[in-house]
Amino acid sequence: MKKTYVKGLAAVLLMAVAGPVLADNAGPSMTDKPTEAASQMPLGEQVYTTTCQECHMPNAMGAEGAGRYPALAKNPKLAAKQYPMVMVVNGSKAMPSFARQLDADEIAAVVNYVRTHFGNNYKDKVTAAEVKAVLPKTGPYEGH
Repeated sequence: MKKTYVKGLAAVLLMAVAGPVLADNAGPSMTDKPTEAASQMPLGEQVYTTTCQECHMPNAMGAEGAGRYPALAKNPKLAAKQYPMVMVVNGSKAMPSFARQLDADEIAAVVNYVRTHFGNNYKDKVTAAEVKAVLPKTGPYEGH
């Protein structure tokens, strides 16, 4: 019994010491600033790398696990440019809205990037003006 208590106490102490250290290395989040390497990328790629790939994966193949993150690669739903634009602005199910985190230029750039990469070849561009037209008109979104 005493050995079990000592092992348990040692485990708790180890977690107390290691927890803060490991938490500092948790990886990127939506609020992280772009790294120097990311800042050298075109805007759409930069936004994808720093915001989207955490869920949709670096290769845009999506993932399943704690949630379902649809593949953006070779995705026929992206043919209609309004679809990804509205998804980024409004979110859906597990995907949050990015209308407060990204401005209209960033949203247009990332939508255009995804629609022309990862096996997608949709050339009609989304403009910042089109994004602004679907942004909510009141509240904290104004000015985007």
